[in-house]
Amino acid sequence: MTQIENTIKMKKAIPTILIGKGCFGVATSANVQSTQKIKSQKEQPKGLKAPQMPLIIGGLIVTAILLVYLLMTQKSMQPILLVLGLLLGYTLFHARFGFTSAFRRLASVGNGQALRAHMLMLAVAVTLFAPILAYGVSFFGTGATGYVSPVGVSLVVGAFMFGIGMQLGGGCASGTLYAVGGGRSVAFVTLLFFIIGSTIGAAHLSFWTEDLPSFAPISLATSTGLGYGGAWIVSIILFGVIAWITLVVERKRKAPKMAPLPTTTGWKRIFRGSWPLFAAAIVLAVLNALTLMTRGTPWGITSAFALWGSKVAQFFGMDVASWGFWQGANAQALEASIFADSTTILNFGVILGAFLASAAGGLFKFSKVTLGNVLASIIGGLLMGYGSRLAFGCNVGAYFGGIASFSVHGYVWGILALAGTFVALYLRPLFGLSVPKSKDTFC
Repeated sequence: MTQIENTIKMKKAIPTILIGKGCFGVATSANVQSTQKIKSQKEQPKGLKAPQMPLIIGGLIVTAILLVYLLMTQKSMQPILLVLGLLLGYTLFHARFGFTSAFRRLASVGNGQALRAHMLMLAVAVTLFAPILAYGVSFFGTGATGYVSPVGVSLVVGAFMFGIGMQLGGGCASGTLYAVGGGRSVAFVTLLFFIIGSTIGAAHLSFWTEDLPSFAPISLATSTGLGYGGAWIVSIILFGVIAWITLVVERKRKAPKMAPLPTTTGWKRIFRGSWPLFAAAIVLAVLNALTLMTRGTPWGITSAFALWGSKVAQFFGMDVASWGFWQGANAQALEASIFADSTTILNFGVILGAFLASAAGGLFKFSKVTLGNVLASIIGGLLMGYGSRLAFGCNVGAYFGGIASFSVHGYVWGILALAGTFVALYLRPLFGLSVPKSKDTFC
């Protein structure tokens, strides 16, 4: 090959060599596009999907229609509760804040991360609830009353049943609602039988509360002479002790960590990706306090299930009004529209909030249904529905709301629900449901 030919080949090769940086180190158009694509791929958090904009728009339209309807037909409290429910559902889904999974991780492998988040949530809640309950502060002049219920056979049996049920049904009361909002198909089965079980429980409640032994309601604040200040101190100490115990158990059992969830950074994290459990714990406590000040009672879920089921039973000719559950103050709810029921509106808000959160994360998708998880959901839903009526509430009304209200029954509920969880660990595999194991990397 001649020197002239070699020179020509070298000149032709120069543009090829320079195209990586462009002339004088400036990137060419082709390289800019390539660099931007690589940069975009690096910035996109692993596992985080694109927002499902049609679903988000649809969810916002449904929310707006319901909000306008409530503004036109109901008291001004109801639209506010819808917004609070929306925020509750959004928070629950974004953080995957679970009560069922927290109990299951602690019982199976000793992981107490989520339970410590519960303790933070409760610490913030009692701090906010104490002055609200002490002075009866409310937005609409209705006063504020906590959830303080009796401790007896009804509570013990109901909470234990609920503990088993939530592990079979794949979620507690709040978990079922936000799973429905997120498109988890089997959660619709759980919800249906949750309603049925709650309705049956309402029909049987008089037997459990009137014919069986029970102590009067016990409040750490008003039944002990401690007052709300003293009850707050005792509560904070209890939460600290429980959190410390979970750390001891975690270290002793060398528990696997909770699996990380896809997320993003900065302000975008408000709308996309998972939230830290502890941030969600604070938000949920604040929202519960706002709910207390708005409607005069804390956040609750399952009384609406009893209402929905009882209205259906009444439609088919059953004498629902004669049930003990529908006597007194509850009688009015049975006769009124469900849109006048504050708990119903909160539930609708939770479902819509979870739906919007799942769509924002690109995660809304109907999941696979099997015979095993359907059967487990039927049994779990019935146990949770029936148990919640006997125990004066669920993980939200009895555990969260009860403890935040300084009621002893909330602590008893938590202990019995945890006991039910231990039993359910042996039942879950019968339906093809998994149980965390100590050798797992994550739980």
